[in-house]
Amino acid sequence: MTQAAQLTVAEPFLIQQNWEAYTPEQHSVWAELVRRRMPQLAEHACAEYLEGFHIIGLREDTIPNLAEVNRRLAPRTRWNATPVSGFLPPDAFFEMLAARKFPTTTYLRGRDSLEYTPEPDIFHDVFGHVPMHAYPVFADFLEHYGRVCAALTDKDKLERMGRLFWFTVEFGVIRQGGEIKLYGSGLISSHGEAMHVIDGPKTGAGPEIRDFNLDQVLDQQFLVSEMQKVLYAVESFEQIYEAAKQAEEKLG
Repeated sequence: MTQAAQLTVAEPFLIQQNWEAYTPEQHSVWAELVRRRMPQLAEHACAEYLEGFHIIGLREDTIPNLAEVNRRLAPRTRWNATPVSGFLPPDAFFEMLAARKFPTTTYLRGRDSLEYTPEPDIFHDVFGHVPMHAYPVFADFLEHYGRVCAALTDKDKLERMGRLFWFTVEFGVIRQGGEIKLYGSGLISSHGEAMHVIDGPKTGAGPEIRDFNLDQVLDQQFLVSEMQKVLYAVESFEQIYEAAKQAEEKLG
């Protein structure tokens, strides 16, 4: 069955990755991005992210070939990094998550945007997100989240579910070995965002890190345009999977 046959709303946004078209300069930019992040992540990323990085075969020297990534990822959790043309409308995004297909852009930022790019790119999508999809409990959580959101039509409920995504998938932290470790893609892929968390206890300027509480998360306001003021630390990834089920009961 083709990807398009499994998707309806998202089908117009599906593309193919032309891996051979990436230039040596683009591979060099990828390598620099990875080299910038890995020393910090080796110390501060959660164990599941670091294991997933190797499971899906990410490399420092070349942009990922999504077909190769999926050959490693799919047998483990049935997830698939699926190439798309860019930002998706919410209904298409949720449909893809519910089908265990993660929308993945194939564009890579230029050398002049190493620190930040406002549009999604393959570094944020694959380096930031996909290693976590190799971890079964997180993979199950993300599918369940997509199914819950795909069934919702109320804008307020969808906005509240968006906060659950923001404070887990994008800006999630977890306690491991008595320390705060990073797993959210916004922290994994951004040196500045990660340092805001890591140096927070020393500088007093970092985010307040609270114990994960679903009711608080669903009500927690945030701004995309500034460093996060509040983050929610989980004790395990089973906790966010259960949170998605509880959110379904509250909002479904």
